[in-house]
Amino acid sequence: MKALSIRNLPDDVYEALKAMAAANHRSMQEQVHCLIEREARLASGPGLAAARAWRQRLAGRSLGDTVEDVRQDRAR
Repeated sequence: MKALSIRNLPDDVYEALKAMAAANHRSMQEQVHCLIEREARLASGPGLAAARAWRQRLAGRSLGDTVEDVRQDRAR
């Protein structure tokens, strides 16, 4: 398994990671590992390609105002 060292991490980012790790009952290393793994999976997974395909399919379509449709339906 590979190792990674991160240098020059801003203090505010470090503190945010520390807080996330504490909230998730993880060590800093486990939290960073989890975040990097999740991002790598999302970037290379089929979900991104599917989202692009849907954006292309729906491009230029007017999707309407759902809130207004519900209000009109309730007013009947």
